[in-house]
Amino acid sequence: MPSFDFENIRPYRDEEVHDIIVSLLGEQELTEQLPVLFKGKDMEQLKAYLLSLRTVDEFQIHVVAAWLEGLKKVATKGVEMDFTACPDERQAYMFITNHRDIVLDSAFLQTLLINRGMMLTEIAIGDNLLKRPWIKKLVRLNRSFIVERDLGVKEQMMSSMRLSAYIRTTLHERHRSIWIAQREGRAKDSNDRTQPALLKMMAMSDEGGDWAEGMKQLRFCPTAISYEYDPCDYLKAKEMQQRRDDAEWKKGPTDDLVSMKTGIFGWKGKVLYRMAGTIEKEIDEIAQATTRKNERINALAEVIDRKIHSNYELMVTHRVAHDIVTGERTFAGTYSEEEKAKFTEYVACQVSKVDLACRDEEFLTSKIMEMYANPAINYLASKQ
Repeated sequence: MPSFDFENIRPYRDEEVHDIIVSLLGEQELTEQLPVLFKGKDMEQLKAYLLSLRTVDEFQIHVVAAWLEGLKKVATKGVEMDFTACPDERQAYMFITNHRDIVLDSAFLQTLLINRGMMLTEIAIGDNLLKRPWIKKLVRLNRSFIVERDLGVKEQMMSSMRLSAYIRTTLHERHRSIWIAQREGRAKDSNDRTQPALLKMMAMSDEGGDWAEGMKQLRFCPTAISYEYDPCDYLKAKEMQQRRDDAEWKKGPTDDLVSMKTGIFGWKGKVLYRMAGTIEKEIDEIAQATTRKNERINALAEVIDRKIHSNYELMVTHRVAHDIVTGERTFAGTYSEEEKAKFTEYVACQVSKVDLACRDEEFLTSKIMEMYANPAINYLASKQ
């Protein structure tokens, strides 16, 4: 494995914090959003406070996490973590999760780790989301590292090798945990599946020759994220209809920004994270079962999926949707007719938000229902 220069993808360091904040406060597009993000705050005092920060931890804990605590109060019923299967809290882990929200999946996790007194993670983020130079600076200030996408074949290979080396270096040399989604982009239908290509990328930096030992060194800790409501559900359904109606349809330049804003400020109800523990035993079992690399990678993806699926917190929204989509009464005794009616009304309201000239309400309703049903379907399958 060659040595790599991580300068363009790594998060910022403490000694860079002040200059980056000075640069960000010079971005009009960002400063115009500060009164929206920090309602009731004196903007000059806020800017002076930001300029006083000297470390990444100070920025994350006293600015980002503090703001998220306020967001939890107005946009959720609460955000909790089930630490029952938590590994050794002093070690660095790769928290690999399902992916619901562009920003909050990783952001809420940081607040939960802070409250637990655990190490904050570095955060993997695709460069396709970094539509403005200041957004790239902001996420790197928030301890994110950049995943490069849409490159040529040769460039993508080198980028993947560098990313793999960066992840292993972060875990083992800097002893810093990592958050990464199990797939590129959100699972629009909530049918969460780990991409084998992601695991192949991670394996690239293993030079030891022993597949099991190399994968165990990555310290996977699958973690399930459950949202009672997904405020972007209607936007995801809208995209599904657009792709159905036009095979050439592509996202516009502001679509991801709209999804970010909707996901952050929209109502999410209850949010629960549940750690599934580490998977060293399962990796050993895979290595013993087959020597074929692709079979091993696919089996590892299935293990991660099963760990995530079996640790979902099924809420009324998921249980009602499951029974409606499948036509079964699996969860009928766990919700009332009033709760069922409330959820179906919610779905109808979300469908009405889809701003398409030829809005297919039946299609959109079915897709939103499936988004809420699939976690329950996968949960039940994981228990068989």
